[in-house]
Amino acid sequence: MTDLMNHKLSRRTVLQAASLGAVGISPALRTAVYAQGSDKPEKEEVKIGFIPLTDCASVVMASVLGFDKKHGVKIVPSKETSWAGVRDKLVSGELDMAHALYGLVYGVHLGTSGPKKDMAVLMNLNQNGQAITLSKALAEKGAVDGASLAKFMASNKREYTFAQTFPTGTHAMWLYYWLASAGIHPFQEAKVITVPPPQMVANMRVGNMDGYCVGEPWNHRAIIDGIGVTAATTQDIWKDHPEKVLGTSAEFVKKHPNTCRAVIAAILEASQWIDASLGNKNKMAETVADKSYVNTSVDAINQRILGRYQNGLGKTWDDPNHMKFYNDGAVNFPYLSDGMWFLTQHKRWGLLKEHPDYLAVAKQINQIDLYKQAATVAKVSVPKDVMRTSKLMDGVVWDGKDPKKYADGFKIKV
Repeated sequence: MTDLMNHKLSRRTVLQAASLGAVGISPALRTAVYAQGSDKPEKEEVKIGFIPLTDCASVVMASVLGFDKKHGVKIVPSKETSWAGVRDKLVSGELDMAHALYGLVYGVHLGTSGPKKDMAVLMNLNQNGQAITLSKALAEKGAVDGASLAKFMASNKREYTFAQTFPTGTHAMWLYYWLASAGIHPFQEAKVITVPPPQMVANMRVGNMDGYCVGEPWNHRAIIDGIGVTAATTQDIWKDHPEKVLGTSAEFVKKHPNTCRAVIAAILEASQWIDASLGNKNKMAETVADKSYVNTSVDAINQRILGRYQNGLGKTWDDPNHMKFYNDGAVNFPYLSDGMWFLTQHKRWGLLKEHPDYLAVAKQINQIDLYKQAATVAKVSVPKDVMRTSKLMDGVVWDGKDPKKYADGFKIKV
């Protein structure tokens, strides 16, 4: 041990070795390295923005349960009112990090969703667990899923309005993909508006939209309030799809790499805690339902996070592909192919005029090495490949190998 200390080994040395796949690092070496404090967080208090949604839970629980303190930081959750507000505060530096839509981070980086600033995805926060809600009025006329909605719209001509939460965000992409898969062009045959998540239910109640895509609990809340039905879950569109990420600016990563690593590790441990038991999930639901966070009743949250679904029309089912926060670490790795997929959809719908260098952009944004280092600290396994393969609802396979061909291959597009 003395020899190790004399050599002034840094914790970063171990982490860099781990990120390169080194094995056999002894516990004594690791302990000696950590004891030197060479990876002390540069900024110990970290302000993390969140939107009132169930999937802010890992950020909240990392703070509430003290996983942050274990890693030498204090997470200060900051409740925000809209994704546009989150964007602006990330760009200005008012927020250090945020629970953010995957496509929001990519949109800011490329300047397609407002101010342009180099951005970073530190980790994925969750998979699955969003949904598409149609109004009860439409459902009572027979429009309860994609096929019946397309049929109804074709025979009942008027302007149909659907809402998403941010133009380059995940909910917009799920909504457009789902409509297009049913043969409905989201821009030529419908009107699309942007509404902040907590305002979805109120807007549907007064008749401002026919349907929307949003995260929970605002789909189940519409069922509880008797104003909407679940037409599809987003895991129906893409099983184990990426959803929210921990986003920050590239500038913050450069100035505060140790802080970023500590926060990732803390949130990884919180994610693991949430998915560890039904009891933990229920405790999480009770915590985030509070007015300080999501501000809704516990029953609006605690069913779907356990996979207990109903559609508002009498159908109930257990969905094994419900919202996941950890799933043995499979949830949290920032796959390059996940980020690239959002770029293909941005190109498909005209948000990008030209094909970007898909892989290069993903490599700039997704902090793979930093994540691997934090995962080593949190003792979380990481996949061998930075790409993954998925089949979406229309049978089209996405593997990231030919993003230009994929983006151009859709029949319905802008």
